[in-house]
Order: sequence, then C-alpha cells, then structure tokens
Amino acid sequence: MEKKKLVSRKEIKQFIKENDLKTVEDVQNVLKELFAETLQEMLEAELDTTLGYEKSDAKSKQTSNRRNGHTQKTVRSEYGKIDLQVPRDREGEHDPLIVKKHQKNVTGIEDQILALYAKGVSTRDM
Repeated sequence: MEKKKLVSRKEIKQFIKENDLKTVEDVQNVLKELFAETLQEMLEAELDTTLGYEKSDAKSKQTSNRRNGHTQKTVRSEYGKIDLQVPRDREGEHDPLIVKKHQKNVTGIEDQILALYAKGVSTRDM
C-alpha cells in the first residue's frame, strides 16, 4: 500500500522557491519558524479551550473569565532558543499543557509535532 504524502513535490518546490531555500541552514531556520508558530497557535488554542470560546467569538462566552494579555517566554528546543507569547487569563485558571509553567526546555516535542503533522492532524486538533 502506498503511503499518502502530506504535500506534493510540486508544493515542496514552490515552498523552496517562495522561501529562497538554498542551504541546510535556510531549511533549519524555516523549520524553527514553523515550529515556533505551531507552538504559539497551540498555546492560543489551549486558552480557547480553557475559556470555552475563541478570541474573536465573545458571543459564545459562557464564563466571567477572559483573556488578559500575554507573557513572554523563551524556551530551548532542538532548533535553538524560541520566543513565545504565552496567553494569560484574568482569573489565573489557565494551566498550559503544551509548554507548562516554568518549563524552559521543549526538546523532543518537535518529533511529536512532526509525527502528528504526518498523520494529518491540524494545529487546532493538536
């Protein structure tokens, strides 16, 4: 049975062209950015789940708790240091799971995220 590809060769070539990837370092920098963006989206989705509504969907709000800005956090990964903006809630009920409070190292999570991507899981579902 043939393995289903996430992206076609044509799409990969287009991605390489759009991002002007010429060296291994260029590829690593793009992977670092993609990883950071994925972690950031996952942190935002976690707060959405805690509060029960998405940022722009206050109509669905069923709680008195609300968003209360972000806290900057730097974590170490296999791609180097990554700066994140960890979302906060007003009542302090939110306890992030993807990057826990006081966690400074996320090495190893890269493999888990890539495996989920390979299975076709969206960032929101992660």
